[in-house]
Amino acid sequence: MSTSADFVVIGKITTVYGVKGWVKVHAFTDPISNFFDYSGFVIRKKGRWQPIEIDESRMHGKGIVAHLQGVDDRELAREYCGLELGIVAETLPALDEGEYYWHELIGLKVYQHDSPEQLLGQVDHLMETGANDVLVLKACEGSIDSRERLIPYVPDQFVRKIDVPNGKMTVDWDPEF
Repeated sequence: MSTSADFVVIGKITTVYGVKGWVKVHAFTDPISNFFDYSGFVIRKKGRWQPIEIDESRMHGKGIVAHLQGVDDRELAREYCGLELGIVAETLPALDEGEYYWHELIGLKVYQHDSPEQLLGQVDHLMETGANDVLVLKACEGSIDSRERLIPYVPDQFVRKIDVPNGKMTVDWDPEF
């Protein structure tokens, strides 16, 4: 199957649901219902992407339940718990200029805006907090120290410039935070 760079994770199978092979899915789409717009799912198992067919899915409370084709009992469904669900990255809708998918920001090196040589770290992942998303920076080669930093993802206030092709982001953030 293709390399992981060709796929983007849009959800995770969390637990089993019922006795007929259904599973609960934590969707990373916003809103959650956008999950139903996709097809051609893959799962990451032992570091490799493998195709999987979701033959039925629906909202259940605030989450999603789904049935995996050929998985018809609870114990077999349990083997899929904890696995990530992905889709081909190219199938994501195009965004307006200045908008980014989270997977595009992960890995960017983050610099202090008034000191281009002051590397604060690299985006490891993002967190959703309710008020705004938060960039989680980890130290990387060349960063000013070994600290982890949490920077609110607020364009024009804290995030000054994003240059995905060159792997850089510029922020207005006090390195002591």
